[in-house]
Amino acid sequence: MKTPDHSFFPIRVMVASIVSLLLVFSFFSNAFSEKSVPVAKAYVIPVSGEVSPQMAAFIKRSVQEIPLSEKPLIVFEMDTFGGRVDSALQIVDTITGITDAPTLAYVKTKAISAGALIALACDKLAMKKHTTIGDCAPITYSQEGPQMLGEKFQSPLRAQFRSLAKKNGYDENLAEAMVSADLEIIRVELDGKTLYLEATEFNDLGEKQKAQVKNKKTVVRKGELLTMDDVEAFELGFSKASATSLDDAIDKAGYGSLETVTLEKNWTETFLGIILTISPILMMIGLAAVYTEIKAPGFGAPGIVGIICLSLAFGSQYAVGMANYTELLIILLGLVLLGFEIFVIPGFGLAGIAGFFFISVGLVLSLQDFVLPTPSMPWQSDIMINNITMVLVSYLVAIGAGLFMFRYVLPRFSFASRGPYLTRSLQDSHAESSETNKVSVGDQGIAMSFLRPSGKMKIGNEFFDVITEAEFIEKGTPVIITQINGNRIIVTRKESS
Repeated sequence: MKTPDHSFFPIRVMVASIVSLLLVFSFFSNAFSEKSVPVAKAYVIPVSGEVSPQMAAFIKRSVQEIPLSEKPLIVFEMDTFGGRVDSALQIVDTITGITDAPTLAYVKTKAISAGALIALACDKLAMKKHTTIGDCAPITYSQEGPQMLGEKFQSPLRAQFRSLAKKNGYDENLAEAMVSADLEIIRVELDGKTLYLEATEFNDLGEKQKAQVKNKKTVVRKGELLTMDDVEAFELGFSKASATSLDDAIDKAGYGSLETVTLEKNWTETFLGIILTISPILMMIGLAAVYTEIKAPGFGAPGIVGIICLSLAFGSQYAVGMANYTELLIILLGLVLLGFEIFVIPGFGLAGIAGFFFISVGLVLSLQDFVLPTPSMPWQSDIMINNITMVLVSYLVAIGAGLFMFRYVLPRFSFASRGPYLTRSLQDSHAESSETNKVSVGDQGIAMSFLRPSGKMKIGNEFFDVITEAEFIEKGTPVIITQINGNRIIVTRKESS
């Protein structure tokens, strides 16, 4: 039997000592390095009110301003009945694009329709007690009230819900049941697992598997949409906890006790929301003012008002990301053509029509974040139709308002300027004119140009320079001579016209 060799004992002791020193050094270095790491915070972004382009812009701006170096938790505080599908998808893209910080959806009161889609995009979900989430069926409003859209609209939304369910570990069938009322979801216990099967999936099970099913229960009946309170969402695996407050939700979601910082809208975003609300009215006023400016001589207040209103309507869409430089260039091209129509080309012709066309195209494109509808997103067709309708209605109202201004308002501002005056008038003076000798009061003819207020009229085969009294008359309108003062022929619109 060999005796142990003790020659290596000192070496072993040295190696053990060195390893111990390295472990102690590593421990203290980690301890000091952890002290230098900033304390984690929870940045809270309110998702409140209607889901709209301005909400999407606010959330995107808020996420970009959060300092990721602080290792933050980003909390989306949900309180919404939903809104526009395209805006909700933009918000989902913003949330899923966050890779350097965890995200938590906290349902403060409700996350319905598009709000449910936004909530499921976050990494985790927590709900305040007695709150609800779900019911994301696409609907439209008609004279009969809200109506659910068909399979064409439901299919892409179901695909989005399935994708988010896979990302965060939710049951895909339950997620789809928030969108389609045609699904019947059955909960079963099979092979020691709890499964949520669609009715057709359950019917496809073999007889042997059906015999092994335990505790079969219909969770979502056909014809209903899945809408859950906080308790049901926890039982079905969506919510991590039912909380009493935001801090409680953060703690129960596994993030501990964190300092919270709430991000609010700044004054520019509040002002932007007001402008977006009245954007259709601004378009109507702007187009009416531009139309009035074309009909009136020179360039004045209507043109300035029109440019300001159209700039505000377009600028608000640009600020929320719906418009870009392409739409701006199209609208500027339209304004340039209208400028040629006003200052260079007499009357109203091809340049004016082209100008209004380009302005219309620019306004329609500025109201949406796409050029032409995508077949995979059928709701874009409805959005585009609504935008075209809005712009056309704005044109009709603008033309009506412009004609009203042109006929009744502008003539009232055509008064003579105040003094100084000569003490004697030229009432009794006269000048010989070859034209005035050929006509007399009561003669009738046709306006051969726009009388604004001066222009030309035709009597028989001859043309005469005429003027109106505080009245603008369209080209081709029947007119009658009311006065002849010296070499001035004064006309007015024929009453029968």
